Amino acid sequence: MTVEANLKILVAVTGGIAAYKSAELVRLFVKAGADVQVLMTEGAQAFVTPLTFQALTGKAVRSSLLDPAAELGMGHIELARWADHIVIAPATADSLARLSQGMANDLLTTVILAYQGPVTIAPAMNQAMWSNVITQDNIKRLSAFHPHWSWVGPDAGEQACGDVGPGRMSSPEAIAHQVLGAATDKTLTGKRVVISAGPTRERLDPVRYISNFSSGKMGYALAQAAQQAGADVVLVSGPVALQVPKGVRLVSVESAQDMHDAVMKAAVGSDLFIATAAVADYRPETTAAQKMKKSDKTLSRTIDLVENPDIVASVARLTTGRPFVVGFAAETHDAVAYGQDKRVKKQLDMVVINDVSVPGLGFGSDDNQVTLVSAEIQESYGPAAKIRIAQWLIEKIADHL
Repeated sequence: MTVEANLKILVAVTGGIAAYKSAELVRLFVKAGADVQVLMTEGAQAFVTPLTFQALTGKAVRSSLLDPAAELGMGHIELARWADHIVIAPATADSLARLSQGMANDLLTTVILAYQGPVTIAPAMNQAMWSNVITQDNIKRLSAFHPHWSWVGPDAGEQACGDVGPGRMSSPEAIAHQVLGAATDKTLTGKRVVISAGPTRERLDPVRYISNFSSGKMGYALAQAAQQAGADVVLVSGPVALQVPKGVRLVSVESAQDMHDAVMKAAVGSDLFIATAAVADYRPETTAAQKMKKSDKTLSRTIDLVENPDIVASVARLTTGRPFVVGFAAETHDAVAYGQDKRVKKQLDMVVINDVSVPGLGFGSDDNQVTLVSAEIQESYGPAAKIRIAQWLIEKIADHL
């Protein structure tokens, strides 16, 4: 992957043992043709010497808040104006905490406060530190303040301390792919993409509903990847607790019928429809006007269910303005066989199959493992972070449009 030579990337390295991976990340950026400047915190210099990054970039590392060599001695303003993209790798628990509080007591925090462009964060820390509620709250704060920021990882596995779990910094290749992909891979420029995501809710009464465990993370990751690839993206989403990717148009729905109506309106005349939503197969035939009261230890009421419209099949059957149609199949056994059967029966162009019986993957997880099938291909990818899965899928789907 190559980029225009004038793409300016500021790589901020904070004080974690994963800092050694940042040297390879910088090398990949330089190899791709980017203009790279490295910023190191004081802690980072205890793990990797600035001379390493200077040799890779041909530029002195920046670390001082008030640098006499910088423009007017204000290095943070100079760097914030210079960078097209900031990458924080590794991002330690301490750096995330200070960024979430808006601190400005070193070069990194002041640059971030003065910067208004895209930021990519690659967290790295001990698994217990990552799962700590304070760290997770800091991440939620940052995501709420900066919905356009992107996150890579962390990956799960054995850590330097001997623990096993999530917290490892993602590979330099994965980080570079996300950053450079956002800048260069415009494979869907001029295309209109409609994506359905999340669960649906089928009301029983004013306070109860039937739903499922879908978090919407895969659909939202696909919307982000498609938008980064240059597409005009419409995201039809059931109720989820996720930030809408920057540049994506959201249509919020609740029931399967609501989603069907919104998707059919948006999909006609579009170039691509990806059905990731976990749509309820059935809905109550009637919805109680008042809350059903508990009257005994058992509920004897019978709830009759009727079939919901099949959204992806309805789009696939369009005779005018039909887009390229990609369905998702969440299976618990014989996943590929069932996925291929779904593709044929519903007349889909492609199906993405994920085995939701695998622990730690699928519903609610940040990771996934998929197999993409069509009449001609069968390719698998993962386990990997859902954003990486999404980028891979968008590349593969774009090749067949």
